[in-house]
Amino acid sequence: MGSSERRTENRYVDLLDDEDLAFIKRFVLASGSLKDLAAAYGISYPTIRLRLDRLIEKIKVLENQEITSEFERLLRTMYADGRIDMETLKRILKAHRDEIRRRR
Repeated sequence: MGSSERRTENRYVDLLDDEDLAFIKRFVLASGSLKDLAAAYGISYPTIRLRLDRLIEKIKVLENQEITSEFERLLRTMYADGRIDMETLKRILKAHRDEIRRRR
């Protein structure tokens, strides 16, 4: 896709924080080797695998065109980052949707 054909909406890379972008850069520079990446970060392989899995889920949320609410997108990225659990995510989303219905 040429620069004139780029989407006008935000791309997922524009929505990632600096820490996520640094992780992606180190992952690429390590040629995708999770073992090398774990060594570079000084953490275990399972920890680096979890970090990558969370980043993958976060990118899926950011790219999901079915999520039209920025509030929902934020909550889902927080869940993908491990900052909130599934029960909390469900409860907040339900409360948000109920509030929207009441306002209509």
